[in-house]
Amino acid sequence: MPQITHSTNGSSLADVLELVLDKGLVIAGDIRIKLVEVELLTINLRVLISSVDRARELPEAKAQLMESELGDLRTRLERLEQSAHP
Repeated sequence: MPQITHSTNGSSLADVLELVLDKGLVIAGDIRIKLVEVELLTINLRVLISSVDRARELPEAKAQLMESELGDLRTRLERLEQSAHP
């Protein structure tokens, strides 16, 4: 019967979870559905996983993210206006 070997330097799930909560983890993604260069649906996903203490330190990051998204929305609006009035 073959023996199972374990790494001696591995992290337990608790160690990984502690690291994620301490440092924070951001998952970001965009889903866009287009038909003949017309955007029908856009879904922007932003997920933040962190401890409460770390989340309290993030208002600046949130403000920057919101400003970036606002800039993206302005750009999209300008493109839509230009395509509506050639």
